[in-house]
Amino acid sequence: MPLELAEELPAFPFSWRGDRLPDEIEELRAEPVKRVRTIAGDPAWLVSSYALCKQVLEDRRFSLKDTSAPGVPRQYALTIPPEVVNNMGNITGAGLRKAVLKAINPKAPGLEAWMRERAASLVDGLIASGAPADLRHGFANPYSEAMHCRILGIPLADAPKLAASLDIAFMNSACPIAGAKLNWERDIAYMTERLDDPTTTGLIAELAALRLDRDYDHLTDEMLATVGVTMFGAGVVSTAGFLTMAFVTLLQNPALRARLRAEPELVPAAVEELLRVNLSIGDGLPRLALEDVQLGDVLVRAGELVLVLVEGANHDPEAFPDPLTIDLTRANGSAHLSFGGGQHYCPATALGRRHAEIAVTTVLDRMPELELAVPIEQLVWRTGYMKRLPERLPVMW
Repeated sequence: MPLELAEELPAFPFSWRGDRLPDEIEELRAEPVKRVRTIAGDPAWLVSSYALCKQVLEDRRFSLKDTSAPGVPRQYALTIPPEVVNNMGNITGAGLRKAVLKAINPKAPGLEAWMRERAASLVDGLIASGAPADLRHGFANPYSEAMHCRILGIPLADAPKLAASLDIAFMNSACPIAGAKLNWERDIAYMTERLDDPTTTGLIAELAALRLDRDYDHLTDEMLATVGVTMFGAGVVSTAGFLTMAFVTLLQNPALRARLRAEPELVPAAVEELLRVNLSIGDGLPRLALEDVQLGDVLVRAGELVLVLVEGANHDPEAFPDPLTIDLTRANGSAHLSFGGGQHYCPATALGRRHAEIAVTTVLDRMPELELAVPIEQLVWRTGYMKRLPERLPVMW
């Protein structure tokens, strides 16, 4: 599409507010495959109904890997090396999937007990410091960073250094960001050093041991380090993003908080609903059409960019009746697309659900009088992929 025509298309994302569904979502019900303009200024098909979003995610003719190819329409400028875009595919292709899945299994020895202890320690620290507390910087971020340090087997003291890269690594920009490459190289160098550090444990130690196995001669230190950097980055951002927005939802629903305290057995169902209504993904999951594909009433041509609007799918009334309501008895509560779908379905779903259950239970148990210290409208919202997060999330109890 010529540039002058692309500029006439509606700009996407529609809104960076993370506490409410953009008004445009309802309008899309009549046009579930709509032409929009991306942050990079390129045209794309925005898919917003549950059925069509699921179709795109499960159809291998829509490729994640090829969204990083040269010359294709962009969602935004790449902030990671193009070959890393299809990270889980690369892990599988390198024969590392088994090691990764083992490390992120919530039933791994001691992991669940560690999550409970860490969550309790962080909440107790907030209480000891007095109200108001910041559930984002005081709980969601450090909990997520610590959990991924433990899984990877790297020192917790190094978490701030790695987390400092994330604002740039997950930034949405129309143009390349010089700092992204510098951060990436620094973090790869750090993980490479951990491969040779005898004190390293966890997944990084298991990856380091594979270098002694002749079946893994094809792996380089950089490839192994990339697994560590991408797992920390994507894992921390998605975990902290979801937890922060889950707390926003709980803070706005005192009746829900009271019910979960009275009936803690409902927490797993609540987590599914919190995952469904969560708006932290924000800007769509990109796929490139490898051939012409009929998508609803639209014929998507090969080479065109498709964006899967997860928040649209998860609030589709045809799939989830009364979608704005958190329904703890919803029969298909776990059918949401917050973990993606198809071959790129998030491998950490079990861990994601379990850490969320522990975090929500711990906060509700130990901070019974939880409430916002300022009106939600006064919170400062940030931009960025999976980062529709308040700059601060003060609470009082």
